[in-house]
Amino acid sequence: MPTDNELYDRLASTWWDENEVLNVLRISLNPARFSYFRTVLLEQEKIDPGGKKTLDVGCGGGLLAEEFARLGCNVTGIDPSEPSIAVAKAHATQEGLAIEYLTGVGESLHFADSSFDMVYCCDVLEHVNDLGAVISEIARVLKKDGFFFYDTINRTFMSKIISIKLLQEWKATRVMPANLHDWKLFVKPSELQAHMSAHKLEQKEIFGLVPNTNPITLFRLLRKYKRGVLPLKEVGTQIKLVKSKDTSNLYMGYAIKV
Repeated sequence: MPTDNELYDRLASTWWDENEVLNVLRISLNPARFSYFRTVLLEQEKIDPGGKKTLDVGCGGGLLAEEFARLGCNVTGIDPSEPSIAVAKAHATQEGLAIEYLTGVGESLHFADSSFDMVYCCDVLEHVNDLGAVISEIARVLKKDGFFFYDTINRTFMSKIISIKLLQEWKATRVMPANLHDWKLFVKPSELQAHMSAHKLEQKEIFGLVPNTNPITLFRLLRKYKRGVLPLKEVGTQIKLVKSKDTSNLYMGYAIKV
């Protein structure tokens, strides 16, 4: 089933609702991935993020943009979903965060060359129509020695079982919209690496993101949610993702423009 990216228009009002599916990204995924990005900047690369011009490609409702803004970054977020951009703007205002939000797509970034110190693209690369064009544009607007952070989903048998079958298709366990992802659009690390190398983005690290619980417990938690015993917020809290060497499903990493 083809990816239905218009669902982000229909579900835009739920980005910050803790018992709705889009907010699971904030509860389950953000702690691991943002902690990693923060560690890379502050501890590994010894970078002061304060005032760094930062672009969020595919910002949605602002779940990661607000994390980077609180780190001191000067954040601009773009997304093709106008309703999501409206929600992101409203929430940033509510939180007292100065984030610029614009409607736009990753394949055509309306910014000058070398405009940003950092660019990140999370939960997005597996949704785009032209991965090469997105990476090309990210590299173009990134300054020399600038940082590119990402996460996406690997195209493997494991990701078909977990991200497609378990979470989207099987009636007994599904929590995601049935057409949220198309397995054929998932991105192998080697494919992403090839696109980055072609545009002078030098890969530095890659890590997986895996649940902090075993498969049996994961299945039981999903079943409790489906039976109405456990709210989605609690499921997300108990299935937090953690950094791992296993890149067979979700993975993240960073590159530097050379």
